[in-house]
Parts: sequence; structure tokens; C-alpha cells
Amino acid sequence: MSRAHQLKISVSGIRGVIGDFLTPNLAAAFAQAFGTYVGPGLVALGRDTRASGEMIEHAVACGLLASGCEVVKLGIVPTPTLQVYASQAGLRGGIAVTASHNPPEYNALKLFNRDGLFFNHYERTELLDLYHQSDFRQAANHEIRGVQVDTETAPKLHIERVLRHVDVERIRRRRFKVALDGVNGAGSRMSVMFLEQALGCELHAISVDPGRPFPREAEPRPEVLGDLQRLAISCGADAAFAQDPDGDRLAVGDETGRIIDNDDVLALAVDIVLRRTPGPVVVNLTTSAAIDDIGARFGCAVLRSPVGEANVVERMMRSRAVIGGEGSNGGIIFPGVQYCRDSYFGMALILDRMAETGLPLSALAAELPRYFRKMGKSGFEHGRLGRMMQELQERLPGAEVDRSDGLKLKAPDGWIHVRASNTEPVLRIAAEARTRERLEELYALGSGLA
Repeated sequence: MSRAHQLKISVSGIRGVIGDFLTPNLAAAFAQAFGTYVGPGLVALGRDTRASGEMIEHAVACGLLASGCEVVKLGIVPTPTLQVYASQAGLRGGIAVTASHNPPEYNALKLFNRDGLFFNHYERTELLDLYHQSDFRQAANHEIRGVQVDTETAPKLHIERVLRHVDVERIRRRRFKVALDGVNGAGSRMSVMFLEQALGCELHAISVDPGRPFPREAEPRPEVLGDLQRLAISCGADAAFAQDPDGDRLAVGDETGRIIDNDDVLALAVDIVLRRTPGPVVVNLTTSAAIDDIGARFGCAVLRSPVGEANVVERMMRSRAVIGGEGSNGGIIFPGVQYCRDSYFGMALILDRMAETGLPLSALAAELPRYFRKMGKSGFEHGRLGRMMQELQERLPGAEVDRSDGLKLKAPDGWIHVRASNTEPVLRIAAEARTRERLEELYALGSGLA
């Protein structure tokens, strides 16, 4: 695979394999471009638990200082927690050193503006122009600022915001048994504190040691969560939760040990929020049509955006959505806390609904619209993407066509979405239908392209 494909600059940030592609020099240069763009002032810096994290964190701090910024290091901290902190008055922005759900050999810089949001299209364009032109501000000796360390404030701020939107005492009275798989990631310690102390759960946790490597694949998909399933069954858990290494994605299991499909996790969250506060919903193109059915149930509009948290958030802000997210990756976005994917709000919201209704999680999930889904990925030959998309469209004549992000073809009984990944050099394929047979037919159309 070509060298160019191993460093990815996209809506999701700057990401690559550590070593030949993402280096300390590159990280420092991007950080210096960031500092030049946001201007002198305080910038929040946090990271996840990857082996390369401390190295890249040092490089980023150097780049920020070189541009005249002052740095506040938050330490190992979930990405949504950093975003909440960065949105506080007086900060110029924030940088999270994390490759999120990617394998451990990857790392990345996620860049946030003064509102704790991913840069929008215009901000990204200006920042990349600065980087490519090496037009960096070089702070003179007397302009160089210092580095602060604050590992306590950000988690407190984040948890306080989440708890405003649930009935904490109602949850605490239930004394739920909860199983947790923290993947030894950035949320490990905070998640234990959140579930045990803030929500009063009886917690049974695995992989909550940030000093150890990831024990499973980083992305919390049902097929990699066998250890969590076994834990949930053995301890009699009411609910089971799994996070990715930076704590923005959430997987959920019910009291039987079954891991709920990620799209159904978002659908459940949307259903709960619309029951309380009806309003517009924004999800990405790959998210299940179950969201449309739920929106119709409450008379609420459901809008679609290209894949990527930043794209969903931009559309949410324009439409004043009450909730949004990306179902395929367990990403729940609730503006009342912060415009970001947030596993902590997701955990609290689900436990609150269980406490409110007295129903087990399996019963709540059973009320959701029923669809069959399949997702996958494959390599593809560079330069063939356009021809592949045209070939796919010809294979499903009469379908509703959406080219805003790759190609989505929607038929009355299902849909298929094919696009180039924002975070890896692969083609992502997703399909959904009301029957398993139709799902396999649709998925085969896309998987036969590469």
C-alpha cells in the first residue's frame, strides 16, 4: 500500500501509523500551525493510553509553545471530557492525542476550537493552508509561555454536565449492577468513578488499567466483547457497557448478556430523548432507518449528514437538533452536555430510562423498530473509486441516490452505502434491510466491487 495512504488528514483529524508516517516532527508542526491559527492563549491538551501517547503529547506541547500558546495538560482523559473543558471561557481550543477506535499502532491529533468543537470546513481549510505553507508563528523568547497540569477539573466538569440531564437519585435508588469493559483506555478510571460514585452502581469492571495495553480490538463492536458478555452473565448485571480507547464510543449489553447492535443503542437514546423533548434529530448516512421510524412516531424531522462527528455536529447546530449521532459506531451526541460523541451521557441516559420505567434493558430494546444490518470494509485500488461507485449505481436501478458522502442507494426495502473511510485507507460498506435475505443481496452488490 502506498505511503500516501498511511497518513490520513480528514474531518476526523490527522491520523496515521506511528513511525514512518505520524512522527513527533509532524505532530509538532501541526500543533504549531494550530497555535498560529487560534492565536496566543491557553490550549487544553489530553491523550489516551497508547504507548506513543506521551511522545506525541510532548511534541504537541512543544509546537504549541513555539507558537506562543500556553498549555494546560489534562493528562489521560476521554475526548468528550477534553471537549467540555475546552469549551470553557478563556480557552483558545484543545488537542486530543488519540486515534480513537483505530488499532494501537495508530495515533492522531483531534483538533477542537474554542467551543470544544471539531473545526468546521472553513477552519480546517485555513489551518491546512497554514500547515502546508509552513507559515507558523515563531514566538520570541519573551513570548514563550508555560505548561500547567490539571488532571482533576475536566472530569468534574463533564460529569456535572451529564448529571444535570438525568434523575440521579432515581438511578442511585435502583443500585444497578453494571458490567464495564474500559479497554484500558482513557476513560478507565473516570468510568469507574462515574458509575460507582456518581450513579451509585454496583460495578463489575474489566480492563480499567490505563497502564496496560488494549486487551481487545479498540472499536467496541459486539463480536469483540465476549469477555464483557461473560462478565455480565456471571455477575447478573442489569446492563453492560464498553468504551473505545478515548471514551466517545459506547457499546451496550442487556441483562441476558446480549450486546445490542450499535445502531439500536443510538435508536434507544433517540427514543428516550424525544419522549422528553421532541425536536429535530441528525444522524449520518450510515445510521439505521430505525431513527426515521422513531422520529415519525414523535412527529420529529430526521436529517442526514455525511459520516464524521464534525459533519453531524454542523448539521445539528444548523437545525437546532435535540439529539444526534452516528449509530454505526455507538456515538451519541447530546447538545445539552456538549456537541460531541459522549459515552458518559449514553450510560446515564439508559440507566435513567431503566430506573424510570422499571423495565429491563432487553424489554426497552425490544420496542425498537426491527432491521437487519451488515457492515464491512475492503481495500481498493487507488484511482478506481469513481468507476466503482458508478458500477454500483448501475446494479440497483431506480434507487434513490445520495452522493453527499460516497454513494448511498435507497430502495423501498433497504439501502446500501459505500464510501472511502475518513480514518483508514479502506472502502467501508454498509447495508440494511427489513429481511435478512434482502440484506445479503444488497451487501453483495457493494462487496463485489473491490
